[in-house]
Amino acid sequence: MDAQATVAAEGTPSTRDDIAPDTGLAFTRARTLRFGIGFFVFGLLWIVGLQIVAAVLLPQRLRDIGVASPETLLGSISAITAVVSLVSNLVFGNLSDRTRGRFGRRAPWILGGGVLGGVSLFAIGVLTSSAGITLVYCLCMVGLNMMLAPAVAVLADRVPGRLRGTMSAFYGGGLAGGAPIGSLVGALFIVNSFPGFVLGGALMALSAVIALVVWPREKSAADLPPAAAGFRELLRSFRPPRKAPDFYLAFAGRLFMLVSYQMVMAYQLYIVQDHVGQSVEESAKTIATMSVILLVVSLVGSVVSGPVSDLIGRRKLPVVVSSVLFAVGIAMPWIWPTPAGMFLFAGIAGFGYGVYTSVDQALNVDVLPNEEEAGKDLGILNLSTTAGQTVGPLITSALVVATGGYGLVFPVSIVAALLGAFFITRIRSVR
Repeated sequence: MDAQATVAAEGTPSTRDDIAPDTGLAFTRARTLRFGIGFFVFGLLWIVGLQIVAAVLLPQRLRDIGVASPETLLGSISAITAVVSLVSNLVFGNLSDRTRGRFGRRAPWILGGGVLGGVSLFAIGVLTSSAGITLVYCLCMVGLNMMLAPAVAVLADRVPGRLRGTMSAFYGGGLAGGAPIGSLVGALFIVNSFPGFVLGGALMALSAVIALVVWPREKSAADLPPAAAGFRELLRSFRPPRKAPDFYLAFAGRLFMLVSYQMVMAYQLYIVQDHVGQSVEESAKTIATMSVILLVVSLVGSVVSGPVSDLIGRRKLPVVVSSVLFAVGIAMPWIWPTPAGMFLFAGIAGFGYGVYTSVDQALNVDVLPNEEEAGKDLGILNLSTTAGQTVGPLITSALVVATGGYGLVFPVSIVAALLGAFFITRIRSVR
């Protein structure tokens, strides 16, 4: 079907801003809807699957198998798997840039990564040794990043700049809404965890399949100019961008925000049990209530902020405001170590993080120095996420071991969120 036929079938675009970068075809309402639904469902399913395990079932399983210091081991697992994620995201983002084939550059990696991640996530539920759990969780992170790096690059490859905030909002809405749903569902399986691991793995695998089915089919990459061959050229292709200060400011902003986020969210079960002082059964109810609050406010924040960001033509302001809101939310359980303090955290920080996830991805795409290398450069930016996932739990673990409690975790997390906001304010090329 030619471009005119496609336009006739799907609607008439209003401006050149509605032209898809990869095909030159109209990015009409129908295509917008398909990409929006695909991004939303993709983000929702993989984060629900991961959070079922990462936020609840994995920490509880470490206690169930008799680990002497589960807090310390959880920090170590987070550090090891984050290093694996860091390398995987960069490698697979770059390899997808260089892929040539009739199924496109991104689709084969998205599908393969989803299947590997899902199978590995399920397998954690049948292992009884800390070494085995760590190893398989590493495989899960390989699969997850094999899927995520190319999927996020779709935003740069196939979505016009005018609509990237809206598409980022769909994806961010799925992430923001899915994270608390995952914690809520995980809490339901805290006593009988095996079905929860099965569900988590299945959802991660399905996220890739459904996204590829819902999105318009990716254009064949078989006719693209071949990527530079040779080992030296391959190594050179991993080189970070040069003379791109805003790129690195965006990197720093996300890094500190993710450090702040992971310091608290990765330990929310232990915070409720040890800082607030609740039993396993009580903590399950508290986390379930927090999850409902997070679900509502995160969805509201993400769904509203992305289109608003596109409408006003600004990315930095929503990201900065959301980081400050997140810092305010973290202060609540620090000031009031009660279930009410945790609920206030869920409400304020959850809304802030919903706004953040909605707009931050569009900001990252806007600061790319070369969209032809979107997979690799977004992979480098996503290193800030995995680095934050590494550093955040390590800081929390170190503070808890050193002080015997969570009192210092909250102020350090607040400082990290505010530092993230500061770096975003220094970006010059994006409003």
